[in-house]
This record gives sequence, structure tokens and C-alpha cells, in this order.
Amino acid sequence: MPSTPKKTAAKTGKIAFQGRAGAYSHTACLTAFPKLEPLPCPSFADAFHAAETGRADFAMIPIDNSIAGRVADIHNLLPASPLSIVAEHFIPVHHCLLGVPGAKIEDVKTVYSHVHALPQCKKFIAEHKLKPVVFEDTAGSAARVAEMNDAAHGAIASALAADLYGLKVLKKNIEDESGNTTRFIVLAKGHKLPVPARGTRYMTSLIFKVRNIPAALYKALGGFSTNGINITKLESYLEGNKFHSARFYCEVEGHPEDFAFEHAMDELRFFAADVRMLGTYPRHSYRDSVK
Repeated sequence: MPSTPKKTAAKTGKIAFQGRAGAYSHTACLTAFPKLEPLPCPSFADAFHAAETGRADFAMIPIDNSIAGRVADIHNLLPASPLSIVAEHFIPVHHCLLGVPGAKIEDVKTVYSHVHALPQCKKFIAEHKLKPVVFEDTAGSAARVAEMNDAAHGAIASALAADLYGLKVLKKNIEDESGNTTRFIVLAKGHKLPVPARGTRYMTSLIFKVRNIPAALYKALGGFSTNGINITKLESYLEGNKFHSARFYCEVEGHPEDFAFEHAMDELRFFAADVRMLGTYPRHSYRDSVK
């Protein structure tokens, strides 16, 4: 469990997240920062804005899911935001079938959930001959089922959503694959580079552009290889409607004040343009538990 980053003073005692109360992002806020008050926001942009304007001290933002892949909207918001990544957090995603009080699994005929949650439970849906209906999000699905108050309607959502909306957990862990995990980044404004602590392993996130010429990316990243810096993630994004250049989001193991890291960055800046550090933060222990 990450501690509240010390270099960012808590003023509101709140952490923003996208979605309704009971969303998996809400669960991430509670598990990672139990002393902070979760602040629901309608969209990712709203969650960013809450942290940018001081309505919240932090924003808990999903960036990857082990099954669904990257959360594309985030990479469009990060470059334009003054926020920095100050921590990362991983939570297992355990989907539950929720129903109204008194309902049984065999009563449910239609199930509501997010567009990504439904295919993650397709075996369970097929086995019980349920009609899947895409809804705005998992927590919203739970709220909708609670409003309808009909045993024939169920939702695929979290156990937290069941508690918040007065529903009954009819079946736990209905996802097709075990190990379904979402990675979150924690964002804050005005965060300073953490002082390297003995024994702590760090991650650094950054973005950059390269020219559309042969071997541009190879040359830009060559310094990481020669200096023994591990790149854990590299993704490209076209900018607007242009096809002649791309922006890259990169995550590497290391701290900018490390000698080898400094040399790798010198080479990156020589071959790349608009290099921007998005944040340096402690490496989460979950990374070491996955082989």
C-alpha cells in the first residue's frame, strides 16, 4: 500500500477518481489511501481538473488493465496536464453478479455492465443464458438495477457497489480469467522529484517525440540499452490528424539522479524532441509478485 506522497501537502484530504461511487477506481482509492476522501467525477478530464484546481489533492487514474489493455483517454490528457505521477497502485478486479435483495441467480435474465466488464465474464453469461446490456460503467449498472428493483435484472460490478446501492452479491469472482488486474497512477500538482532513498526502486514516466526518419526511435532509445536501464513500457500515439510524427509514452526503471539514467537521458534528448518527465515514483511491490 503506497503512503501519501510526502512532497505534496494534503490540503483537501480528497482523492478524485472517474466514475460513480462503487467503481473499481473507488476501490483503488480506499485500498491505497484509506485516510483520504474519495471524490467521484463524471469523466477522466473532470478527475484531472479536480486535482489541477485544488478540489482534490490527488487523482487516482487507471492506465492499464491486464486484459483490456491501455486506457487510451489517459495518454491524451497527461501531456496537457500540469499534474505529475507520484505513485502507482495495482488492484485485482473481481467481478460479481449483483441482484436486488431476495433475488437468486436463476431469477436474473438481463445483466448490465461496462463494455469491458461484460466480455470478461462471457463464460458466466453464456452458462446462465443472460442477456448482456452495455451500460456507462459498472457502478452505474448497479445503481440502475437498484432503481429498477426487479429480480430479472442484475449487474456485473464490484462488491463495494453492492454495499453502496443496497444490492445482494449473487455470485463472486465470475470473471473468465484469474489475475485480471488494473494498474493505476496517482497524480498530484506541484510535486517535487523524490529524494532517492536507499533500497527503494523507482519508476520514471516520460513522453517524447521523434522525427519520421529511419532509425530515429532506435537512436533515441539506444542510451537506455548502453547504460543498462530497463524500459518496461513504450507506446506510440499519433498527434491529431498527422501521420508524419508520433509521440511516445515511456516507462523505465530508475531515478533521474542515477548516474546511468542521466547518461541515457542525454542521448534521448539529443535524438528526440519535446522530452517531458511525467513523474518519478516508487516501484509498486506488485511488480515483483508477477513472474
